[in-house]
Amino acid sequence: MTEAPARRLHWYEHIWVNANWFALTLRAQVLAGLVVPLLVQNYVGEAQKGSYYGTIRLWALMMAVLTQALFGLLSDHYPSRWGRRRPFVVIGTLAEVVVFALMAWVAGLSGMTGFYLLLVLYLLSMLASNYSQGGTQGLIPDVVPPDQRGTTSGVKMLLEIPLPLVLVGLVIAPMVSQGRIGLALAVTAAGMLVCMALTLLVHEESSLGTTTPIDWKPLLSLVWMTVVFTAIILGLGWVVKVVMAALGSTSRLVLSLIGVLAMVVAVIAGIFGSLAVHSDPTVRRSHPFIWWTISRLAALVAVNNIASFLLYFLQDKFTLPAQEAVSLAGLLPMVLGGFVVLFGLVAGWLSDRFDRRWMTALGAGIGALGVVVIVLGPSIAWMYVAAAIIGLAYALFNVASWALGTDIIPTERAGEFLGLQNLAGAGAGAIGAYIGGSIADHTGYVWMMVMFGVMFVLSALTVLWVKEARPAG
Repeated sequence: MTEAPARRLHWYEHIWVNANWFALTLRAQVLAGLVVPLLVQNYVGEAQKGSYYGTIRLWALMMAVLTQALFGLLSDHYPSRWGRRRPFVVIGTLAEVVVFALMAWVAGLSGMTGFYLLLVLYLLSMLASNYSQGGTQGLIPDVVPPDQRGTTSGVKMLLEIPLPLVLVGLVIAPMVSQGRIGLALAVTAAGMLVCMALTLLVHEESSLGTTTPIDWKPLLSLVWMTVVFTAIILGLGWVVKVVMAALGSTSRLVLSLIGVLAMVVAVIAGIFGSLAVHSDPTVRRSHPFIWWTISRLAALVAVNNIASFLLYFLQDKFTLPAQEAVSLAGLLPMVLGGFVVLFGLVAGWLSDRFDRRWMTALGAGIGALGVVVIVLGPSIAWMYVAAAIIGLAYALFNVASWALGTDIIPTERAGEFLGLQNLAGAGAGAIGAYIGGSIADHTGYVWMMVMFGVMFVLSALTVLWVKEARPAG
């Protein structure tokens, strides 16, 4: 097993190691939270926007399930005088900047032609961003000593959530609400290039002559894992549509219960089914890793899709026009980010001193409380309260969960294992969007939020099945 890094980081190096997480969140929030749902609504209309948006998210995120793990594996074995992680950040970032330029042109189109071109470009964007993330996620295990990883994860949280959300809320969302999508994408690209430059400052040793040959067998496993996971989501989505058609006119509660059941099955069966076809028995027998991934998947189904469908939810709950909803959809994540700033470093301190399983479960429980406020809050002011609560929840959950993950994976295969957990990151968006989107077209988006609250509860329960957990300090 590769030895853990012994060199301790200076305070500013925590920023360099995590700089590209800022870029990855920035592009995700701009695309998934604002640009893509708005363009889909423009292309297909109000009545079917949930289903079409769910479809575009499904295929983009299933590509991420495959490519991020693939690129993580390639990064583990990449020989370079610049180290094995940073070249992936540079190439992925530059490629996505090119895609953004094409996307700005597509924004001026209409109808199904615009939708299908957007689908292609969104797939290419996910390919480029996951190439970058494949290298980024291996930096903490590679260069940060174990007793500093809680703090580094806290800094990761600050750069991953609050700061990009402030930029989106104050600068980019107003551009999108005014129809200046090309300018919004240009500002996003500029931010990503700055983060790429900061990542190049990371003290990463040359990997020339130190890497081992790649075992290409896992690639077949990755393909099968993606096929299995996608088949499970598509199958459950088909079952949901058949059941809804058979029931005809029924209550929103019944439809929501169907959606919750389908999501729970997709989360648990998706992870167990996908990892079961992996060729490496070490992965198949790694039960702590499996339950950790299920817990992350359940929580991220909630977090990712609350953000992705926030625009539609605000239009539904408060009957807002698109322009006003876009502005609010940019401001609410800013409040969330502010509370992540207030609690992010505290969350890192807590995760270094207490059982990371319980800290992760507590974060998910607080998230469920935030969803209660989202659903029952009678005014827009209450949405700001909900954003604050979910900000606290996400800070604690993600810091503790990520630190827990770095404890239970083999260090020498960190890129591969953390790439495999993209089943949680990418699969979350796919499950919530594809299954939840089709239901929301019939129930509305308030009931969709109820379903995401249940996912927080599932996350809190399943993380307690991770048996090999310990405080770092």
